[in-house]
Amino acid sequence: MKTRRHAAPPRRPPTIFWEDFQAGQVREFGAVTLTQEEIIDFASRFDPQPFHLDDAAGRATPYGGLIASGWHTCAIAMRMMCDEYLLDAASLGSPGLENLRWTAPVRPGDTLRMRLTVLARRVMQSRPEAGLVDTRWELTNQRGEVVLDMRGWGMFGRRPSTGAAAVTG
Repeated sequence: MKTRRHAAPPRRPPTIFWEDFQAGQVREFGAVTLTQEEIIDFASRFDPQPFHLDDAAGRATPYGGLIASGWHTCAIAMRMMCDEYLLDAASLGSPGLENLRWTAPVRPGDTLRMRLTVLARRVMQSRPEAGLVDTRWELTNQRGEVVLDMRGWGMFGRRPSTGAAAVTG
């Protein structure tokens, strides 16, 4: 498989730290409209199941037509998060997801938006200069239907001036 290499965006000093995430906080952002060509291109490269590649094949399934790969919707969600806050954050990656569900098909012409809800946060015991943030990401279509529901933890650096003795909740 041939992969495309893209230059990494220039790294800016972070402006968003662990302290900036509060339980109950909700952010809504993004607006990406998928085309048939984008759906087929992604599927042909990464998930070549017939209902992701061909509308006629999709009509012969319970989906009733061409749909995007769930992994494509995950990639779109990741890009939205990068553009909205991760590239400006003291992000240290993620230990993984607790939950991932594709709850409705994504079709050509659908416009996707993100709703991010902070569920909890805590300082890392093994690294007090960093904290964990438990979040839920919901990708919705133009009708407000949730098409992707994910929950997982992100690791973020703490604001340098707070030190390890700061509030942990």
